[in-house]
Amino acid sequence: MGPSTTSDAPFGRMLTAMVTPMTAEGAVDLDGAARLATYLVDEQRNDGLVVSGTTGESPTTSDVEKERLVRAVAEAVGDRAAVIAGVGTNDTAHSLELARQAERAGAHGLLVVTPYYNKPPQEGLLRHFAAVADGTGLPNLLYDIPGRTGVPIETETLIRLAEHPRIVAVKDAKGDLFAASQVMARTDLVFYSGDDVLNLAWLALGAAGVVSVVGHVVGVDLHEMIEAYRAGDVGRALAIHRRLLPVVTAIMTRTQGAIAVKAALNLLGQPGGTLRPPLVEATPEFAAQLREDLAIGGVKVPEGSTS
Repeated sequence: MGPSTTSDAPFGRMLTAMVTPMTAEGAVDLDGAARLATYLVDEQRNDGLVVSGTTGESPTTSDVEKERLVRAVAEAVGDRAAVIAGVGTNDTAHSLELARQAERAGAHGLLVVTPYYNKPPQEGLLRHFAAVADGTGLPNLLYDIPGRTGVPIETETLIRLAEHPRIVAVKDAKGDLFAASQVMARTDLVFYSGDDVLNLAWLALGAAGVVSVVGHVVGVDLHEMIEAYRAGDVGRALAIHRRLLPVVTAIMTRTQGAIAVKAALNLLGQPGGTLRPPLVEATPEFAAQLREDLAIGGVKVPEGSTS
């Protein structure tokens, strides 16, 4: 596990949901993934990385590619950061297979999303998450994002899941702050903000940290915001939150996250590359607006770079 992990922050505090760099031909760029992971940990102050989440284009990468990605990232930064593998699907048996594969490849933890599209009842969610958690020795980070999955993990379900020794945390993109407060008050589940729009609000309610998308470009700032808030300097945390608003707006509100982040990384000269269908490249207009918003938010974009 990475050096900054503790029982109240089992995967660290500043995590980024990493894109999967791809070549011009659309192949997974494992060397690029290792370089990007190194940049995020050593220069953007990330405590951990989530590999093969939605931002990592998990719907369109193969099981073999997922295994190689975890291995490449773990080899690059696993000695100094937590590497969390996205293994959730809407098929329990397949999720279990991916979980065991990720454990063998060197992951420190698993991100397990609510099964999507088939809309299981809460009892189905309980059995699904418990089966995946039973399948390996790794800690599990549940991912509650009903906007993508169609089903929320209800409060009572989370309270029951908290009894499992390997279900230790929740990445919340449900945005029900009151429901999460009830879960935190009644269990030891550790919460992470799964929505950059609400990062500071989550810290105020007791979240351990963030699993960010904008952390690709402003990880240092988010790290400082978390440190400031935890040190009691709420004014400084709020100032950082407000300064980053243009960056969050640009990356999180105008198009799909992986499209926006790869455009940003390409502008910054970092490994990003192409996207796989059905995702598409950012338009030149989007890239121009993105360059402007990043600059307003304090991100130094090299002159002449294009997405």
